[in-house]
Amino acid sequence: MTQSKVFGFIALAIGIVLLIFAVQGTNAPADQITEALTGRYTDRTMFYMIGGIAASLGGLFLLVFGDRIKK
Repeated sequence: MTQSKVFGFIALAIGIVLLIFAVQGTNAPADQITEALTGRYTDRTMFYMIGGIAASLGGLFLLVFGDRIKK
């Protein structure tokens, strides 16, 4: 397994964990109240969502195309 695939797997795992935290955060009572009043989630939940999506996509990219990246 190449180094880029290892980094891709780690980034994908971190992204999935962040997305799980985001989903759990959206179900929290305080976050539901904030979303009902303002129409958005809290900054922490949004950080988890955006970070999770970015890390997951980056990890998938490295897993799929990691061997083709020039050194």
